[in-house]
Amino acid sequence: MNRNLYLIAYDICDPRRLYRVCRYLTGYKVGGQKSVFEIWVTPAELREIRARLGELMEKEDRLHILNLDPRMKVRCHGNASTFTAQHFSIV
Repeated sequence: MNRNLYLIAYDICDPRRLYRVCRYLTGYKVGGQKSVFEIWVTPAELREIRARLGELMEKEDRLHILNLDPRMKVRCHGNASTFTAQHFSIV
């Protein structure tokens, strides 16, 4: 499958919606913290994520989905680490 690495950052105004969005995205994340997640998904999974987040979020909430270029050199500082697995599955 053709998977790409994306960075999702969100700012949700309501604590209940925040919990729902965080819980939903946790099933896809391979890294990140708080309200910024790294996800490794196929184009179909990304469409599903966008549709579901559209249902969970309201107009005052914010969401950014950034496609991370695989040619970029990963630089981690402090206690940070990067996603290095060649293959994985979402259960």
